[in-house]
Amino acid sequence: MRWISFTLALLVSTGSSHHLLSAEEKNTFDLTLRSRVPADAESGLYHHQFEEQKWTPTETAIIVCDMWDLHHCYNAVQRETEMAPRMNRLLKQARNSGATIIHSPSSCMAFYEDHPARQRAKSIVKVANLPEKIGEWCHQIPAEERGVYPIDQTDGGEDDDPVQHAKWAKELKAKGLNPRAPWTRQTDMLTIDNDLDFISDNGEEIWSILERNKLKNVMLVGVHTNMCVLGRPFGLRQMAQNGKNVVLVRDMTDTMYNPGAWPYVSHFTGTDLIIEHIEKFVCPTVTSAMIIGGDEFRFQNDTRPHLAVVIAEDEYRTNETLLPFVKHQLGKRFRTTILHGSKKTRNDIPNLHLIDDADVLMISVRRRPLPAEQLSHIQEFEAAGKPMIGIRTASHPFHLRKKPAPEGLADWPTFDADVWGGNYSNHYGNGPVTKVSVAVGAKDHAMLKSVDVDTMTSKGSLYVVRPLAKKATPVLMGAIPDEESEPIAWTNIRKNGGKSFYTSLGYIGNFEQPAFVQFLANAVHWAVGLPTPANIKNPTSTSKE
Repeated sequence: MRWISFTLALLVSTGSSHHLLSAEEKNTFDLTLRSRVPADAESGLYHHQFEEQKWTPTETAIIVCDMWDLHHCYNAVQRETEMAPRMNRLLKQARNSGATIIHSPSSCMAFYEDHPARQRAKSIVKVANLPEKIGEWCHQIPAEERGVYPIDQTDGGEDDDPVQHAKWAKELKAKGLNPRAPWTRQTDMLTIDNDLDFISDNGEEIWSILERNKLKNVMLVGVHTNMCVLGRPFGLRQMAQNGKNVVLVRDMTDTMYNPGAWPYVSHFTGTDLIIEHIEKFVCPTVTSAMIIGGDEFRFQNDTRPHLAVVIAEDEYRTNETLLPFVKHQLGKRFRTTILHGSKKTRNDIPNLHLIDDADVLMISVRRRPLPAEQLSHIQEFEAAGKPMIGIRTASHPFHLRKKPAPEGLADWPTFDADVWGGNYSNHYGNGPVTKVSVAVGAKDHAMLKSVDVDTMTSKGSLYVVRPLAKKATPVLMGAIPDEESEPIAWTNIRKNGGKSFYTSLGYIGNFEQPAFVQFLANAVHWAVGLPTPANIKNPTSTSKE
C-alpha cells in the first residue's frame, strides 16, 4: 500500500489537521441552516425555519459516514456511486478551506491500519471528559419522543428488485464476500488526504479529535441517514445531544427504505421524511451547494415533480385532511413542500418563497390578505403559467368579503376569476346533502378514472359559482333540493395558458370517501401530465397496518 512509506514520526507530527491557508483559502462557510419549529404548542404543525450562520472552516469537521466500497443492497451501491463524485468535490473544497475531514467507514479499520490518516487518529490522546456512552450507538434522543418515526425500516430497507438482489448476492459471494456485509473499506471515489485527514469509526476517538482540534462545528455526510448517520457513536444524535453545532448535509445522503413498507411512498420520499424528522427533533440541515456552489445534488432517478401545498384556513380543517392525503396518496410520485398559515398572525404565511421552484401549487386558504412580498410569490407562480389546484375556500383566498385589505397588506380580489375561471358569490346554507354527478361531456375525463361518483356526497354547503369562464370545463356537478345544480369541480385554462383545477369539495367528510380521495389524487396527477394512479385502497389510513 502506497501509504506505508510514510514514517510514524511524520504521522504523529501532523496530529493537527490544519495547514497554512493561502489568501484565497481563508474564508467562511456561509450556511443557511434549515430546521422545523412548531407552529404552536398544540396543533402538531411545523413551519420551516432558516438561520444564516457563518462557520469558520478551521473550527469545522466533516464526518463521512459509511461510504463503503460495497453494500448488500444493489440499489444503495448505485446511488452511492452516483453521489460520491459530488461528495468528493465537497470534501476537497472544505479541506482546502481548512476544515477537518474524518472518514468513518465502520468495521473497516483493519484495512487502514497502516494508513497515515488512521495512524493520525490513533495518535490523538483521548480526552478526559468524554460524554457518557459516546462510544455506543444512540437509537433515540429525548426530543424524538415528541414525534412519530416516519418510516418502517424493520425489513432492513432494501429496495432492490428481488431478481436483481439475488443476482447481486451471488456476485458478492463469488468474490468471497459476505453478501450481508460485503464492505471492506471506503469507496475509492472519495480521496483520503494522507497529510490532513483522519480515519476512525470509534466514537471516543472521533470525539477526542474534535476536542483536541477545537472543532465545534460538525457536518455529517454519507449513508444511511435513518440508520448509521443518525445512530452511530459519531452520528447526528450523539453530536447533537453532546453539544456540537451539528448539521446534516441533506443532499449528500441516502436512506435504507423500501417503498413496499409503511408509509408506502417512493424511496426518495422516504428520505425526505427522515430529513424532516431530523429537522424537527435532532438538528438542522444544509446542502453541499452552500459550500461548492451550483444547485443541490439530486439523484437522477428522482424525477418526482415538486408539489407545494399552502394551507391557511380554519373552517374545514384541511390542515388535518390534506397532510395525510399528500403523504399517503401523493408520496409515491411527488416531492412535497407544505406551508401553513401562522397561528399567531392571521395574515401571515411564512416561507412562501419555497413555492418558487415548485412544479404545481395546491391552495387551501380562506380570506387572508398578505404582506405584498408574500403575495408576490403566488402572483409570480401564476404568471409563470404553472399548474394550480384549489380546494374549497381557495375561491376566496386572498381578499376579505366586500372590504379592502387592512393597511400594510395586499389582496387579490379577482383571484377566483383569474386563476380558477370561477365566479364564487355565496353559498347555500348548511344542512342539505349535496348530490354529486358527472358533468355533461366529462364521463371520460382522466380525473374520473377509478372514481365511483355514485358514492360521493358532501355535507358541506354548496357554493354558488355560476357562470364559469368560457375556458372553464365542469367535471362534477352538485345539487341540493329545490335549487339549480352548480359546478363543484372544473378545469380552467388561464389567459397565460396555465392549467388550473378547482373543486368546492374539501369538507372534512369528503376525505373519508375513497371516491373523493381518488378523484383529488387523479386531479393532481392530471395537472402535471402524469398518468392517474391505480385504484386507491384504504385512502384515509395513516397507521402502519
